[in-house]
Amino acid sequence: MPQDTFTLRLIAKELDETLRGGRINRVNQPEKEELALIVYTGKRTVKLTLNANASDCGVYFTEDERENPLVAPNFCMLLRKHLTGAEILGVNLDGFERILVIRVKCFSDFSETERELRAEIMGKYSNIILTEKGTVLGALKTTMLDENCKRAILAGVKYVLPAPQDKVNPSDRAALRALLSSPHEDMPRFLFLHVAGLAPCTAEQIVASYRGGDFADHVYGYIFSDEISPCVAERDGEPTDFFARACEGGLPFPTLSAAQSYFYGKRRARKTLEGERRKLFSAVNGVRKKAEKRLAQIREKQRECASAEGNRIKGELLTANLHLLSRGMKSCELPNYYDETGGTLKISLDETLTPSANAQNYFKKYRKQKRALEIAAPQEREAEAELDYAESLLAAISAASDADDLRSLEEELLSAGMLKAPKETRGRKAPPEIPYRRYEKDGFLIRAGRNNLQNDRLVRSSSPEDIWLHTQKYHSCHVVIETKGREVTDEALLFAAGVCARYSDAKGGGKVPVDFCKVKYVKKPPKTKAGFVVYTDYRTLLAEPIPE
Repeated sequence: MPQDTFTLRLIAKELDETLRGGRINRVNQPEKEELALIVYTGKRTVKLTLNANASDCGVYFTEDERENPLVAPNFCMLLRKHLTGAEILGVNLDGFERILVIRVKCFSDFSETERELRAEIMGKYSNIILTEKGTVLGALKTTMLDENCKRAILAGVKYVLPAPQDKVNPSDRAALRALLSSPHEDMPRFLFLHVAGLAPCTAEQIVASYRGGDFADHVYGYIFSDEISPCVAERDGEPTDFFARACEGGLPFPTLSAAQSYFYGKRRARKTLEGERRKLFSAVNGVRKKAEKRLAQIREKQRECASAEGNRIKGELLTANLHLLSRGMKSCELPNYYDETGGTLKISLDETLTPSANAQNYFKKYRKQKRALEIAAPQEREAEAELDYAESLLAAISAASDADDLRSLEEELLSAGMLKAPKETRGRKAPPEIPYRRYEKDGFLIRAGRNNLQNDRLVRSSSPEDIWLHTQKYHSCHVVIETKGREVTDEALLFAAGVCARYSDAKGGGKVPVDFCKVKYVKKPPKTKAGFVVYTDYRTLLAEPIPE
């Protein structure tokens, strides 16, 4: 992100034009390192975001609605005390530093005074500081006075600028000309290392725009020009950076603030999406591991009981040959009339028991093992269904492409008891119902479930003559083509199958087998997990997953 002095100078100019003469109505702190000023400019109300997070630092206008904490943090309360109702006198840079200064006039019942809200946009060293007459009133991030502290930031101390870097100030044309008097092999890197206030990407743009003449004059003119054509560079639909000047393939924006708002908004949405995805993955993985462990224990028990028939045979052989046995024998070898080859079977005996008691002991083991196997069979099916359900949820979480997908899956996990329900907050509105995924192809409405609960509802609410689709041997969403009595076109069928393939756990990127049949042939067995169905009278086609 080029949050360098070159870019911040243009941002300050843009903010000054909008905010000068405005009044601060409200101060919020939606995140630990982010502030929001609600400002009435005289024509409209705008929301100014000041972010001091290392990866998202910046100052820009935004329109997103963020939920604020129930209890405001201390610095937010301090700003509310000093800045509510204050008039904004202007926005400028502090010299050629990466520090945006919002100058305000604050009013009280008996006096008025000027204060400065300073946004230091310096990567991991970013901070937001309120000062009055050069003294710090408070800061978002404070440092204590100790022998390792190079710059104290806490209430009551004198505000000092960060230590200067050993670089040439580009406003000093003589020093700039002396620095650039001779060419260098890697000029963009040389500019970045020796000229103050330039990010690597800005240095690259300066060199790329050079068309001959005095290079020092070109650098000075580029840095201090008011020319602006904001844009956001994207790759595969995801923003990678924003710029004050146009870049190749960049998405243009009317203002730098709009470009930043789009860039950071998309990044925040992706970060939130991935955080929510990890939370759901963690919850379902816990259930999957428990199901796997339970299934392994059941199958181990079944292996232990696999000798049940052998114990029955031993008991019957002993009963048939009691006249050949006597108490005190440790073992015996008897003809095995269950063996087609006519062999014998060696049987261990308890020498303290009679031959009859030994036979009954083997029958007792047989009955116990048989009961265990009978109990284990439904337990195995239940554990297999639990494991299959967990794997279907993992597939759906992996395939989720937006916040609605994950919110619908979170609702399913809450209903299944895999997540703890949040504490009820009085007055909080219930979230709106999440719709199905909807598509249209050749005049046919195609609907797809976002989670297993929606999959069940989709099948129940569809007409018997509609077409239902599901990937073969893979977990996927359920898809229904609404026919309204018409014959479905091949294009609509292939598109719907592509939706199935897109939202499935089929890997490899090739064609995926998808089964389809009429809804009337799809049945949900009683007492089965959400999303589980059986179907008949189906056909199969191969489909490419649709693009995201």
